Amino acid sequence: MGPERPILAFGDSLLAGYGLEDGESYPDRLEQALRARGVNARIVNTGVSGDTTAAGLQRLEFTLKNQSVKPELAIISLGGNDMLRSLPPEETRANLEKILQRLKQDDIPVVLLGMLAAPNLGKDYAAAFNPIYPQLADTYGAVLVPFFLQPVIDKPDLMQGDHVHPTALGIDAIVAATVDDVADALPQTK
Repeated sequence: MGPERPILAFGDSLLAGYGLEDGESYPDRLEQALRARGVNARIVNTGVSGDTTAAGLQRLEFTLKNQSVKPELAIISLGGNDMLRSLPPEETRANLEKILQRLKQDDIPVVLLGMLAAPNLGKDYAAAFNPIYPQLADTYGAVLVPFFLQPVIDKPDLMQGDHVHPTALGIDAIVAATVDDVADALPQTK
């Protein structure tokens, strides 16, 4: 399997594993999927339920300083709580941009897990929110997963009762849909 590949999973409840058993979170299942492909991944899960992009930005420096080794890749999932609270999209964009700038400063490549505005927030909100992820990924050379929840949306059997968080089966569907993106985003080993 080669040397251990440290990956930082940094985000909100979608990474923290809200409502799931130990070992069922996206970072846990993604690590297993990468290892099954021969990638000796070690994913550090720093997901915090309820985090907005502002809260993530506030704890990013502390999180980076407390890694035992520099991550070879960061997986970022933030912005869903901003959207659910109808926070101004320009704030979400500014915070995510600062996070991406900080990771670029340390030459840590990023997989950005995109989010889309809920339809009930209206067309104007969606028009301001939805382009944030593709535009920032393009600007900062991040690998974009356009809509992280795409594999589970409109599939009630893959979502918890809150209709926001995936079940363990939902996580497996998301991992299956994103493992290639993550594997491809890892820097090539010499």
